[in-house]
Amino acid sequence: MSWTRQKGPPKGAQPLGVSGCVTGAGGTRCPRPPRGGRVLVTREVRVGGRPPDPLGGSAHKAAELVFDDFYHAHFRGLVVQLTAYTGDRGQAQDLVQEAFCRAYAHWDRLARYDDPLAWVRRVAWNLGHNRWRRLRTAQAWLLRQRETHVAGPSPDRVALDTALAKLPPKQRRAVVLHYLADLSVAEIAAQERVAEGTVKSWLHRGRAALATHLRDTNEEVRDV
Repeated sequence: MSWTRQKGPPKGAQPLGVSGCVTGAGGTRCPRPPRGGRVLVTREVRVGGRPPDPLGGSAHKAAELVFDDFYHAHFRGLVVQLTAYTGDRGQAQDLVQEAFCRAYAHWDRLARYDDPLAWVRRVAWNLGHNRWRRLRTAQAWLLRQRETHVAGPSPDRVALDTALAKLPPKQRRAVVLHYLADLSVAEIAAQERVAEGTVKSWLHRGRAALATHLRDTNEEVRDV
């Protein structure tokens, strides 16, 4: 960048945000630095443009997030969602932990996203789906062998978990994301990469199936 003498700003010039520098038809002009001193020019702007915001609006706010704060703010909520999906809290914690580890590795990029939580949620759910598909048989065997010494869940929770487990995976994801994660139909559609009508169909069928399973469970309890 060359230094040019400028008695005053040219006609139509705009301040650049650096002391003494202006932008006009000829580009950016800044005063000659004094002897022994210096002028800091941070950015050059041509007429008709403006300094780009590399982060942009709400993404800039996300960039200011400290990863630890982000982790502690959302870890518990994601574990609740994945627990409802997998039926195993320990497995859900592992999945969410892995998703946050991957987020940490890319935090410089993710912090610029408008909604970095959506990225972490998608990774956790994809991990859960893949693990569910690969290990469901082995998991069922291990759960039968494992002894537990803690108080079991309430009968209502057992009935709900059992009913959720009977739903097809897509319907189960839609129900959990909508009613536990409080995601809208549009947000679920974006995460699952399907049309909103498809999500509505999953929710409708999932609710109907849950109602049937829970009604059958209640009738069995009354018959005992």
